[in-house]
Amino acid sequence: MFQKVLVSNRAAIAARVLRTLRKMGIRSVAIYSEADASLPYLALADETYCIGPADPAHSYMNQDAILKVLEQSGADAIHPGYGFLSENAAFARKVMQAGVTFIGPSPQWIDAMGHKTRARALMHEFGLAMAASSGLLTDDENDQRAAAARIGYPVMVKAAAGGGGIGMVAVHNDAQLLKAVVQTKAMALRSFGSSDLYLERMMERPRHIEFQILADRYGNACHLFERDCSVQRRHQKVIEESPAARIPRALINAKASEIVQVLQNMKYDVIGTVETLLDQQENFQFLETNTRIQVEHAVTEEITGVDLVQAQIRLAAGERLSEVIPEPVTVRGHAIEARIYAEDPVRFFPSPGTLQALSFPAAQGIRVETGFAAGNVITPYYDPMIAKLIVHADSRDKAISKLQDALAATVIEGVKHNIPFIQKVIGSTQFKTGEVDTGLTQNILSN
Repeated sequence: MFQKVLVSNRAAIAARVLRTLRKMGIRSVAIYSEADASLPYLALADETYCIGPADPAHSYMNQDAILKVLEQSGADAIHPGYGFLSENAAFARKVMQAGVTFIGPSPQWIDAMGHKTRARALMHEFGLAMAASSGLLTDDENDQRAAAARIGYPVMVKAAAGGGGIGMVAVHNDAQLLKAVVQTKAMALRSFGSSDLYLERMMERPRHIEFQILADRYGNACHLFERDCSVQRRHQKVIEESPAARIPRALINAKASEIVQVLQNMKYDVIGTVETLLDQQENFQFLETNTRIQVEHAVTEEITGVDLVQAQIRLAAGERLSEVIPEPVTVRGHAIEARIYAEDPVRFFPSPGTLQALSFPAAQGIRVETGFAAGNVITPYYDPMIAKLIVHADSRDKAISKLQDALAATVIEGVKHNIPFIQKVIGSTQFKTGEVDTGLTQNILSN
């Protein structure tokens, strides 16, 4: 097992990993930008290093600076969290060349899954169903129109190196297509360092269902069931839950088993999430594979009792899956997560500022993941998420009620936040009855 792990991230996920390292008896190293110097989770680390100024390009994305801290600290492994460099294959290779373990899938899988058109081609080769799509778009407008015609409108213009709901635009005709390609190409280059785009057939109001996967270095894999991430705003997840409501368990289990078999055949390793869309005829279509721990991992932890961060660390250290997951895993009750952002709850613009007050209820079945405390500043440099509020109960109805109570008891002052929006969503008839899809929030907002 590792002796010392550097956590190459910030806020909620950094705090989450640091707690697990402490529980495992592994020494920890935290890095922070000048803007994050006062955040409370840094006290959880055995060592801390300032990595640079607030701008992510000069701090959390600064590969040379992070590699220098790796050398200075003597860490023998690095946990990248999510976002930033977590799915950067070049960085993972540099870490490994320095004699340090990258706590994630092998770089070949980060490479293969990180570029969406390559990932789709690979998964298609292994038999997973997916919506019609194009190859990489050229700059020729005639080629772009022809690609859309082959697929059929409506289509999504998508960044091939994208993620997190960024770089996705729905279009319904040629005029919209040409405009969206120009805009999305610029956004993709700015956000991901690659302007590669492709087209994908747009599914009307699908369910967004993802499957949590663990795998070892010896060809073994398993799933830890599904998460329903259908409640989204501008293609970004807001509420996640498990088990998925109103989907036959036999259908879910069959798809999970198929995905496990595919990943075993590929010799995929450590951790991953296979995201799918489920159409109204109950057909799953492959969407993408994320080669990291997910923001919403706590939902799975609550229903299974499996510590996914610890499992990820142990698998990266070379343990066998049978050692990490020695007994069959079953679903226990229902869990829901709400992402709480510092943002205007009507226009959804970020709302940076000082958290003059921040408190959450403490009770059985309520879990909070955050990197902040009262007095800290939500800066404009990073994702404006304040916390993730996760509830667990015996049933979905009880979980919804518990989440409503927990949100009502949460106190946030000094910045605008999206709790009123979340309360409106989970209080809707559609959500309560489980009639969710990716168009739910737009439908609620328009009424």
